[in-house]
Amino acid sequence: MSTVLFVLTPQVHLLDLAGPAQVFSTAPGYRLRYVAEETPVPTWQGVPLGADLTWPGLTADDLLLVPGWRDGHGWFAAPTLSRIAEHHARGGTVASVCAGADALGRAGLLDGRRCTTHHGLQDRLARRYPAATVVRDVLYVCDDRVVTSAGIASGIDLALHLVAQRHGPAVAARVAREMVVYGRRNGDERQHSAMLRHRAHLSDVVHRVQDRIDADFAAALPLADLAAVAGVSERTLTRLFTSATGRTPLRYQQLLRVERAEYLIGHGATAESAARAVGFADARMLRRLRSRA
Repeated sequence: MSTVLFVLTPQVHLLDLAGPAQVFSTAPGYRLRYVAEETPVPTWQGVPLGADLTWPGLTADDLLLVPGWRDGHGWFAAPTLSRIAEHHARGGTVASVCAGADALGRAGLLDGRRCTTHHGLQDRLARRYPAATVVRDVLYVCDDRVVTSAGIASGIDLALHLVAQRHGPAVAARVAREMVVYGRRNGDERQHSAMLRHRAHLSDVVHRVQDRIDADFAAALPLADLAAVAGVSERTLTRLFTSATGRTPLRYQQLLRVERAEYLIGHGATAESAARAVGFADARMLRRLRSRA
């Protein structure tokens, strides 16, 4: 079981914390922990929070996340910043929501990397950390296990993306459905998972079919079987699916396969083994589809 460690500072925003916490508490296989330099932790919304003063032991499989705080507040002592940097140095993932990116910058994790934050804080972040590349008008940015997101509710998108990366789009889709969250689209940022890019619709028929594809995208899924899941004809399904997502069911399935294969390749798999793991007979189709992206 992986640990998600939230590092809290006074005047933390509740939704910066609660959004990702809800995602990871809904997804299987996570243990949530909270640490702070003092307790109780006052929030900007007036609700005091409990937290541990002692850090748990973390491994490379664990996630460290810094929620944002009210502008003008938020400060971590040097030992906390060192712990944040050390977790990344040991192979762990470090993430932030909103103003939390400033803590990552003070820990030295933004230098030479792409990052983002709340639109109202982007200019300041760029001035404070000139060695970083601040990406504007996106929900989140991933760069070498440093994951930063924009303001407040975008922490949910960030967390769903991390769940999709670690466990596949099917798990992330189930979490999103459980939370009654449909992904928001941002065409300028390809780092969003396909689940987030193509769930921004209200067709329950299409969502049911997407759930089926997400759960078993590496398998052969004949259109007739998907139509049976939806309770409509093959022709009607193709029309509804394309209208809702901009892709046919087959193209959507191929997108999931390519996205998962790219994740595997990025973590050391060969193109051939990644292609077979996601359901392609060999790497040729994978290369062809990647070239179209």
